[in-house]
Amino acid sequence: RPESRVWTVMLLLGTCLLYCARVTVPVCAVALSTHFDWDKKQSGIVLSSFFWGYCLTQIIGGHISDQIGGEKVLLLSASAWGFLTVLTPLLTHVTSAHLVFMTSSRFLMGLLQGVYFPSLASLLSQKVRESERAFTYSTVGTGSQFGTLVIGGAGSLLLDWYGWESVFYFSGLLTLLWVYCTCKYLLSEKELIIPVDYLMRGLSIPKQTKVPWKQLFKKAPIWAVIIAQLSTASTFFTLLSWLPTFFKETFPESKGWVFNVVPWLVAIPTSLFSGFLSDHLINQGYKTITIRKFMQVIGSGVSSIFALCLGQTSSFCKAIVFASASVGLQTFNHSGISVNVQDLAPSCAGLLFGVGNTGGALLGVVCVYLAGHLIETTGSWTSVFNLVAAVNSVGLCAFLVFGEAQRVDTDSAYVDL
Repeated sequence: RPESRVWTVMLLLGTCLLYCARVTVPVCAVALSTHFDWDKKQSGIVLSSFFWGYCLTQIIGGHISDQIGGEKVLLLSASAWGFLTVLTPLLTHVTSAHLVFMTSSRFLMGLLQGVYFPSLASLLSQKVRESERAFTYSTVGTGSQFGTLVIGGAGSLLLDWYGWESVFYFSGLLTLLWVYCTCKYLLSEKELIIPVDYLMRGLSIPKQTKVPWKQLFKKAPIWAVIIAQLSTASTFFTLLSWLPTFFKETFPESKGWVFNVVPWLVAIPTSLFSGFLSDHLINQGYKTITIRKFMQVIGSGVSSIFALCLGQTSSFCKAIVFASASVGLQTFNHSGISVNVQDLAPSCAGLLFGVGNTGGALLGVVCVYLAGHLIETTGSWTSVFNLVAAVNSVGLCAFLVFGEAQRVDTDSAYVDL
């Protein structure tokens, strides 16, 4: 148990640093646009390019994690994205094609980070009992809000004091320090070595362990959780990418550390509370699927209402309240669809989570770019928040109608899983 708690804390920190690296560009978007003379469409290209890479490594990352262990995949990818984050501002000085370089850099960042959450789902499905999954995942998941909070607060100050380059150095160096500490104190030398033949075994799908895609994807609950996951992921990415710019342009006198910090500060206790509440209700005898759907109504439905309110207010204080409520309530997804894939198919949870996140990343590309296009053509942010609410509604309806929590990988057709 003590070792389990240490790993939970370290995975929380890893998720935090993942988002620190991911949100560097959104936090610096206005400064980068000014420095490189980009318009909204060009900024949208850079912001959305991350998700093109992000969608390509989800499935393979989940599959390899199911085979060789999620912790190994996490550390390899973190080492790579940490180095890339540190090198990005250095390499901008050796090229004049800044738009192409930053787009390529974000694409590569997406490739490297795409394996993280499928690997995490694989690791938790194998190591955590069902009655504790929601709270464990919610605890680790608070790292996304905590990371956005850290980079929003510290990043905003660094941006004002030392320029946008310092934000990248800060995030990248902390990631490399986390990798070093995890390897040194939590893993043995034997566990750190991945033999080539062992890795190739993870890359291949032997006949006797092939996932029966045809039978698995005939199950309506699988499609329900995938549709809901891609909807919530894409809308979260849209808010994550554009909220800093929304506040900076709508309320130009406001301080960056306020709107980059407060919503994510609120999201940390709401995420922990959702996990605690979910596991408590299940342990009290409520049906698992009932609790999963209840959490999703809050995470997708109620949060969208506050997003719509955000587009209608002209008050900075109200905008902070609405943004905080929308972002905070979205964390209830951690206790809804994020753990539902582990309910349905724990034997291949990493791979299936990768499938859903791939769809989310692809739709994220569309939504993030479309948001920039809508702002540029309409001159109004209301259309962006309408888009967020519409996409969330589709995913929520699919999950409410077809969602289940019974395992679908235990039939005779799935004995090899």
